[in-house]
Amino acid sequence: MSIVVPKADPVLAELAASVGEQGSFSCGQRIFTQGDAGHQLYIIQSGMVKIGRCTADGREHLLSICGPADMFGELSVFDPGPRASTATAVTNVSAVSVGRTALRKRINAHPELGEYMLRVVARRVRRSNNMVGDAIFADVPRRVARVLLELAMRFGESGRSGMQLDHELSQEEIAQYIGARRESVNKVLSNFARRGWLEVGHKSVLIRDPARLARLAR
Repeated sequence: MSIVVPKADPVLAELAASVGEQGSFSCGQRIFTQGDAGHQLYIIQSGMVKIGRCTADGREHLLSICGPADMFGELSVFDPGPRASTATAVTNVSAVSVGRTALRKRINAHPELGEYMLRVVARRVRRSNNMVGDAIFADVPRRVARVLLELAMRFGESGRSGMQLDHELSQEEIAQYIGARRESVNKVLSNFARRGWLEVGHKSVLIRDPARLARLAR
């Protein structure tokens, strides 16, 4: 049976179909752990995965959220050191894995694949730089607005009442994602809800006034 990755870039879809191996992970399951040896990357077909790092004192920082057609785990394929982060399934996940040897053979035969990988890494670096800048210069309400809009653009669905975002993250995880305290995130979300900008559900948000959030996020 041919492997299909819905909505994926054609280069990534072809990689998955040609040398990928089908896999699945249950909600809460660790796909790989910080410090593990890394021999393959993953391409998500369905579901969501969080990528995070733990500090020496046990604190966790959420680095990114990946969804359908996203790739993760590629750094350890090119740099054979231990995994720099932990990947955990936030929902049930279907994903395709591609091993290091197979990937290198494909890049040698198809240079455009190597260029695609470089673009992905460059986008990740740019986003990391933006997140560092936000943590230094942006207050918590602005950071919350920005991350909600970012996730809504990627995973939200428009409806008559607004943009429904089932982000599947706890408030603690949102706080880890933007470098804030959970209590601060809770206070900001409650304030946004009182203003009528959004409704907060269980690991979800209905954004009723995205224009207001966008103005705050600037």
